[in-house]
Amino acid sequence: MPVFDGRLTARAPPKQARGTRNGPLRISRAAGKRYHFFRHLSDNRGTQNAIGAQAMPRIRPGKAKRLKHAAIARVPGRPAKPNPKLSGSSRRVSAGIGEIVRKRAEAEAAIAEARKSHERLREAIDILPQGIVFLDAEGRYILWNKKYAEIYSRSSDLFKPGARLQDTIRVGVERGDYPEAIGREQEWIAERLQKLYQPGDRHEQTLSDGRCILIEERLTGDGGIIGLRVDITELKQREASFRLLFDSNPVPMIVCALDDERILGVNDAAIEHYGYSRAEFEKLTIRSVQAFETEPPWAGDRSSDELTARTWKHVRADGTLIDLAIYSRHLVHNDQPAVLLALMDITERKRAEARLAFMAQHDGLTGLPNRNLLRQHMDEILLHTRRSAEKVAVLVLGLDNFKAVNDTLGHGIGDKLLRGVAKRLRSTLREEDTLARLNSDEFAVVQSGLIRPEDAVILAKRLLEVIGDPYLLDGHSVVIGASIGIATAPGDGDESEKLLKSADMALSRAKNEQRGTFSFFEAEMDARAQSRRKIEIDLRHAIQNDVLRPYYQPLIDLSSGRITGCEALVRWPHAERGMVSPAEFIPVAEETGLINPLGGLMLRRACMDAALWPDDVRVAVNLSPLQFRVGNLLSMVMDALKHSGLPAKRLELEITETLLLEKSSQVLATLHALRALGVRISMDDFGTGYSSLSYLRSFPFDKIKIDQSFVRDLAANPDAQAIVRSIISLGKGLGVTITAEGVETEAELSCLRAEGCHEGQGFLFSRARPNVEIVELLQAQCGADSASADPDRSAVRVA
Repeated sequence: MPVFDGRLTARAPPKQARGTRNGPLRISRAAGKRYHFFRHLSDNRGTQNAIGAQAMPRIRPGKAKRLKHAAIARVPGRPAKPNPKLSGSSRRVSAGIGEIVRKRAEAEAAIAEARKSHERLREAIDILPQGIVFLDAEGRYILWNKKYAEIYSRSSDLFKPGARLQDTIRVGVERGDYPEAIGREQEWIAERLQKLYQPGDRHEQTLSDGRCILIEERLTGDGGIIGLRVDITELKQREASFRLLFDSNPVPMIVCALDDERILGVNDAAIEHYGYSRAEFEKLTIRSVQAFETEPPWAGDRSSDELTARTWKHVRADGTLIDLAIYSRHLVHNDQPAVLLALMDITERKRAEARLAFMAQHDGLTGLPNRNLLRQHMDEILLHTRRSAEKVAVLVLGLDNFKAVNDTLGHGIGDKLLRGVAKRLRSTLREEDTLARLNSDEFAVVQSGLIRPEDAVILAKRLLEVIGDPYLLDGHSVVIGASIGIATAPGDGDESEKLLKSADMALSRAKNEQRGTFSFFEAEMDARAQSRRKIEIDLRHAIQNDVLRPYYQPLIDLSSGRITGCEALVRWPHAERGMVSPAEFIPVAEETGLINPLGGLMLRRACMDAALWPDDVRVAVNLSPLQFRVGNLLSMVMDALKHSGLPAKRLELEITETLLLEKSSQVLATLHALRALGVRISMDDFGTGYSSLSYLRSFPFDKIKIDQSFVRDLAANPDAQAIVRSIISLGKGLGVTITAEGVETEAELSCLRAEGCHEGQGFLFSRARPNVEIVELLQAQCGADSASADPDRSAVRVA
């Protein structure tokens, strides 16, 4: 530690350490407090040194001591004698000596106090995190702290009181302590000394170990220099990282002044994204690029989540608008408060969101509103009509036989047809009417401002007419019809879902009764719909609780009169309604998908019952086309045969012609797999629907069943006789068994025998019976060998 010497006493107190003509000394707040503290100590030191610097005569301590002893000397053993009275000059000398002694003591005390102040000053500046150095007017070292010595550790051996700073700088340059001086040593030293003796703004200095030092120097009132050194290496590294992150970031970034919103800096991504040059950017404010907002992104007291959730619109240099999510952070840029903006372009995301929102509420093929958006529009319209006397009509339009267009011409033509229909409907309606697509071949029209029901009729006729005109699609002339169901509010309902449901029921009636026309909703339709819903619920419960039962109608060999098999027919004993007709619940089961569990249940029960019958009696079970679509029919049949023990050859599965209309390879594969098991396959209701001999070529059936519509009044109908004769002849030619259904009279039976029909089934022989009665009939047949001897007897009738 340097000793306290006369140079420090010659300095005036550093009154201008806080502020000189060259500006304020910038140090941290905590460092500033400590600086005021050691300035106070320095002030005390200067005052006390001034006291010690007064001229004093030199007196040898030994002489003064002798004078003192002489003044009080006495002879031992004798009483002290009073001093002889001194002369005036002696008294003056004695008084002067006393004053000198007193002043000498005061000076020594002042020097001791100055040394204490010096030590306190040393301790005060040593605890500062910044390097501090005091130089005199000639640039010589007076005082420095430990941090200063640590910063310049390579040159600290040169630091001595009275040594010149410029000398240590020159030695440091020779040692290579200052990389910036390499190659221009004298010029660099001259620049450094100019900054030392003519201090101005702060400047930075790079040392050989890579550290960066911030230097700030100020002149004192007596010409001395106070220097501040701050190691800003980490700060510079952070700045470099930030600069790298800022300049190279692919996200556009802008730095704005916090006070006047000027753009202070931009990165390359912002220049490329906005189309402005860097110079053009720095002439703008952030409001200059905002399209509609009147406040900057950082204004207000919104939370960060609220700010980032907001979408901002900016204008590019070419005038195009972009959507942005803006993230902001406050910082200091070039010594002034600023804010950093990260600008995330979400234009494409917003467009995608808009497309998704549109797709969620519109039909992807036609662009029309879907059911969800239609209901919203209807709710708004109905809310308005409740406050007025106006009525609203909802027209649900369904295309007739649209599936046939898809099947024959392909789905591409079908899609173009739907777009064409939508276009024609839109051009026919008024601007205030709403058009929507409900599903594949159904559209809905909401006609507001209805004065009378006839207005809905006029619109329905116009829509049917415009849809019926031919469409030219890819060289194909396509004609399509339509049916319309109409419901009006408030009469048929005052809620959107209720009105759509009512109009849909009216459409079902129009399609069932006469296609190509329209039908109004009636209250009875709703009652039928409620009844159907009740059947569905009860049927589901009946299947789960094994309430359904198979009843069996015998199949009679017309040549022998014996029972050769029985057809299983499902029966539903209802606790409240009694025996429910299959004509009521089978269509409901097919529409709701319950036909598969119902069919599986009947198949298992029929196989279990037939396994206990005589070995020459078969059981026939009807299959719905929907059971083939599920895909598990083969495993279901195999499982039923395995658990019942019934031989496969005693099981007949009856299918209808509609199943073969699909021409599905899966259906044919399943039929061949069943036949390979040994199961017999029968075509039921032959001669109805889309009868085609090609079906008989596509699969080798074991039996053909003539529909009862050809058997009824067979004896009196020559046309029916010709058809039955042809079918029987066809069956014989193919080697398959022919069974006639619905035989109810002796005359019909005689005709069938005459034509050579193999089997008969109908009320003439027996109604459908529970299994316990069938077992009794079969037991009776086994014991009545004599009754089978006469085939012409009416004994062939079981009941």
